[in-house]
Amino acid sequence: MNNQENILDLYYNKHLKQKDIANIVGVSKQYVSKVVNSDSRCKKEKQTRKDKNAITRKGYMKEYFKNYVRSKKEDNSYEQLKALQYQDSLELSYFSGYMNDYTFAKYNSSIYHRDKNGNLRLSKGIKVCNDVPKIINMNIPITTQKYKNFYCFSK
Repeated sequence: MNNQENILDLYYNKHLKQKDIANIVGVSKQYVSKVVNSDSRCKKEKQTRKDKNAITRKGYMKEYFKNYVRSKKEDNSYEQLKALQYQDSLELSYFSGYMNDYTFAKYNSSIYHRDKNGNLRLSKGIKVCNDVPKIINMNIPITTQKYKNFYCFSK
């Protein structure tokens, strides 16, 4: 039996890989590939091996995902959201007694626009009561605007 017949026997009957056949016969992997590809049964055998590997992989992945345990990440976004909501409710609550103009504009940003001087100006066509500021001077640093009952909460 010559090398070509031996290679074809190992590939089609024993179902060995080309790399393993090259080691057994003592030839290069490229030579084994050339011999196998020149045979008429090559396409059918490759498709058969591909289908078999797909079934094996599907079973492996099914078992993997059944037993895989994902690590739990610490998710504190809910606590952060609660703290933010609490802070906002303090700033906007009736119990604080005072809300400065900037805070009002921050929570009602859709009714204000910036003018050419950088100040916040009430948009035209908005009907509001007398308590609502029409123009908010933004040339004053925010840190000088005081918040009554301003608290910062953290866990």
